[in-house]
Amino acid sequence: MKALNILYAFLGGAVVGCAAAILFAPEKGTEVRERICKLLKKKGIRLSDAEVDELVAELSATEE
Repeated sequence: MKALNILYAFLGGAVVGCAAAILFAPEKGTEVRERICKLLKKKGIRLSDAEVDELVAELSATEE
């Protein structure tokens, strides 16, 4: 009976962990790019899609 309780606790924790991961997952890349464009347009900066892609790539690049 004790082993069954441990199994239920493990499965319950896995379900809670999956639900939390889905709720707190970051937005899709396209949504983030759109938000960046809107923010920059509010500041008076106009960028093309290619320029936004370059900016995102530059910001996400890791320094060595």
